[in-house]
Amino acid sequence: MDFAEKQDLTAMPVASVRASLFGSFQLVATDGAEIVISNRRARALLAILCLAPDEPIDRDHLSKLLWPGRFEAQARGSLRQCLLDLGKLLAAADCNPLEVSRSRIGINAAGVQTDLVDLETALAAGRWAQATELLRAIGGKQLLNQLSSGEDLETWLAERRQAVEQRLQMKISDALTQLKASDNLADHERLLDAWMLRHPTASRAVMADRQSGRTRIAILPFASLDSENDQEYFADGIVDELITTLGRVPQLLVAGRTSSFQFKDSSRSLPEIADLLHVAHLVEGSVQRHGEDVRINVRLIDGQTGFESWSYRYKGTEDDILSSREQVARTVTRELCAALQLDIANPAIRRMTDNKAAYGLYLQGRSLTRRAIGDGVLDTAIGLLEQALELEPEFAECWTALAEAHVYTAVYTPCLDKLGQAERMAECAKKAIQLSPEQGHAYAMLGLYQWTKNNAVGALDLAFKAHQLEPENPAVVMRLGSFLLYCGRTAEALPYLEAAVDQDPVDGRNYGMLCVAHLNLGNIDAAIHAGQRMADLGQPSLHLAAATAASGNHDLAVEQYQKTRLLMNSVIFAPAGTTPMSPEAMDAYWLLAAKGIHSGQEEDRQQYCQMLEMLHATFPDPCDPTIVWPAIWMGYAPMVFKTLGKQITPPNMVGLMSLWADVEPIRQTRLHPDFLDFAKHIGLVAAWEKYGWPDVMPEPSPAN
Repeated sequence: MDFAEKQDLTAMPVASVRASLFGSFQLVATDGAEIVISNRRARALLAILCLAPDEPIDRDHLSKLLWPGRFEAQARGSLRQCLLDLGKLLAAADCNPLEVSRSRIGINAAGVQTDLVDLETALAAGRWAQATELLRAIGGKQLLNQLSSGEDLETWLAERRQAVEQRLQMKISDALTQLKASDNLADHERLLDAWMLRHPTASRAVMADRQSGRTRIAILPFASLDSENDQEYFADGIVDELITTLGRVPQLLVAGRTSSFQFKDSSRSLPEIADLLHVAHLVEGSVQRHGEDVRINVRLIDGQTGFESWSYRYKGTEDDILSSREQVARTVTRELCAALQLDIANPAIRRMTDNKAAYGLYLQGRSLTRRAIGDGVLDTAIGLLEQALELEPEFAECWTALAEAHVYTAVYTPCLDKLGQAERMAECAKKAIQLSPEQGHAYAMLGLYQWTKNNAVGALDLAFKAHQLEPENPAVVMRLGSFLLYCGRTAEALPYLEAAVDQDPVDGRNYGMLCVAHLNLGNIDAAIHAGQRMADLGQPSLHLAAATAASGNHDLAVEQYQKTRLLMNSVIFAPAGTTPMSPEAMDAYWLLAAKGIHSGQEEDRQQYCQMLEMLHATFPDPCDPTIVWPAIWMGYAPMVFKTLGKQITPPNMVGLMSLWADVEPIRQTRLHPDFLDFAKHIGLVAAWEKYGWPDVMPEPSPAN
């Protein structure tokens, strides 16, 4: 079983047969073997009865539902024969829960166990962990979604589905109220997250509610006042600790690291910074080292006025900080929250290391990983983190940082061995989790690896697990939103993306995801706004150009896409193993690409499709994003299938999110007759069957 499917089976009643009602109907015997019912009406009959055990249904009603349009006598005869065949099949499997009388047909509840009854029983009994895992296993699956015997049955099912969802809504609401009243906030959040998975339309309101009642705060980079050498990484490490510790206080919403560190050595006023970060308060400070002695000054600043409202001073040695980090972090958190008039319990502290040398190497490696872009930056970061782990092999947080550095190498450098980097990332993430199972970010990176193995279900399971562990980490929240976006579950993804952007508003990369989400949902103006914000923050405007083209302004879209070449070698790098182009050749290539993707002219599109074929045949990596992404934007399905269909990598998987815009020519890939085979091959269909089908794709009717 995966993370979302583990269940406390010992708490469930013993039955002779188990039925799955969410998704396609499935019957499983006690030995775990599926009982295959090939006759679709027999399958529908048993499914209808399992939906309400111990509530027999009138024979005439069943015959009309299953054999509409037939004469009454014929329908009754068909029902008798169906019952006879079904009884023989069930008897052969050593189970027969049917209860048949002259006028009614029912099922013995003691002989059948269903996922619906399991969920309702767990909720009624207060088994919150079991109820949460059952909800996650059910996901977005529709109740009995592959029964088809005519309009009458569909109408009957629609009424039953609505009744079940309303019943579950009441039970979940009662459970959440009970958990909140008992201050069981951990189980409350987990159960709510699982319910949001089933009802994404409620997700936006829930995410907004979670953030609206919290005090918004940002911890700015501390000034380093070393008297001997300027080791800013030590000060950055203290800020990193505070962001993580304060982020675990339920009453606080802490701005993300990426946005906070954008204001290192900034000339902006404190109120300006507070406004850009959407926070009411700022924390700033300084770290001064003289030999082994350390002095830390922390100040709380009113974001509106820029005035100091509280301060704290710590004196000690580096060894003191390492040995009493928990006490220092909790003291600062407690005093700071008291100044904000917040009543809090002691927050959990991350498991780190007492090895001073390893900790210093880790801080330097993390600082370089955060930068990501730059010649040799990530190689240096990996070297530093590996040195730290040689000194302290059980440093879980360092293993997570090393995993992140490897995936960044695959994404942000001209790396040929992308899969090798992904493998190394997964090894490091697994080691981090083994040492410290609360490493939510490590689970998210394992999810990235599952995409490379065509296991979309596993990727989503891990992303939800990560979010369960670190719901306050905007990087984890964004990762979950992006995975849902890759699967075409855009409406469900949007609130997570918006929450991550709201918490980390100066991370330009996040706006690309937000731009695509709005484009997929048809919110063109919102997509352009998000794409422009991405460009304003110095990130490539590729998604902005796609949104602008969807608005009908093809000339501007071509211009926006072409401008992206100015970021070559600073944010975008040429594909690994290729020869650098001259400035003139680069200009010509980007103009060809911009016109091919966004001019709206079929001649330009065909010309660039031919170029992609040539690049695919000659590039050392034939699945490079520079081939995959344009193919998706142009709706060039054959190229999409032979790149992403051959190998998903950390950088090219981002293209998956752009498959779901219902605009020309992007939609052509989704409308291609081979699309479902492609989706099945890369694991998307399995993810849809568990978590719900894409917003723009109805679930296909079952083959009868």
